[in-house]
Amino acid sequence: MIIPILRKNWFLFGIVAVIILAKFAPGIGSKGGILYPEITVKYCAVFIIFFNSGISLKTEELAKAVSQVKIHVFVQFFTYCFFPFIIKCLVLLLESLVPFEKLLLDGLLILSCMPPPVSSAVILTRAVGGNEAAAIFNSALGSFLGIFITPALVLELVGSTAHVPANKILIQLSSTVVLPIVLGQIVRRNHKLWLEQLHLPLGEIGSGILLLIIYTTFCDTFSHQDLQVDQFSLVSLVLLIILIQVLLMLLVFYTTTHPAISFHPQDTVALLYCCTHKSLTLGIPIIKIIFGNDDSLSVITISLLIYHPVQILLGGLLVPLVREWLATSRYIR
Repeated sequence: MIIPILRKNWFLFGIVAVIILAKFAPGIGSKGGILYPEITVKYCAVFIIFFNSGISLKTEELAKAVSQVKIHVFVQFFTYCFFPFIIKCLVLLLESLVPFEKLLLDGLLILSCMPPPVSSAVILTRAVGGNEAAAIFNSALGSFLGIFITPALVLELVGSTAHVPANKILIQLSSTVVLPIVLGQIVRRNHKLWLEQLHLPLGEIGSGILLLIIYTTFCDTFSHQDLQVDQFSLVSLVLLIILIQVLLMLLVFYTTTHPAISFHPQDTVALLYCCTHKSLTLGIPIIKIIFGNDDSLSVITISLLIYHPVQILLGGLLVPLVREWLATSRYIR
């Protein structure tokens, strides 16, 4: 009785297990630890994710995704216009009503300016069965735009200015996103029949990599013991970030499923994750570049450090529910 339940819900149990492991042994998966996540996750895991996508995706699906302008406009507008606007309004409200630490509120504003992630949104979209090609394209496009838009938004909302090394970030994106997709497509084109006979568990591989990302992310989060923030503000920030994510996901879901807009259910899944997720991989380096050796840097980054694991955890927990909705929507259509 227990074994079938474990097999069916292994991913959810896996999330709980890796978080518990991260809590009791954060040094293993944190930066500089035995697993060296700054290499194994930042480069190797992300490379495998997109190579996996390159192998499994039909070339015509990727080509079709490029022409889905409606999806791209929605994602990028939500990411770089609507998200910062909503958070700016929230921060103004909190400043007038609650004795919240100003640096934490600045951190929320900076969080809202961050680009979308290049991995978690794609993995979760794939896990559910959504429009993976659109998720890949918008994650890559959003990350590219973020090199230029994010510093400008931070300057507008918070202040401070800096020169962001666009070439370095472009090289990183090309090597971990574009290159593996191209290689995967080459392998698929030349060995399509062989791959179909192998029946590779690509979905399970992606989910396994996501568990690794969750583990190392929480290891890094739990290893930050030097953050000088009062307990009330920290707990309030965690609850606020969870609430923000839930409300934004509900907003995206109900907006994209409204008859007047009429997105395909698979597109809604991609939009659900791409619009509401923010990149820690690109975010932290950009923040460090903008604020340099500012003494408040550790406090400013708290919002992003909290938002990142919450988005992966919440997204992972919603996978079965969203997958069930998608199956029902397909049946109805």
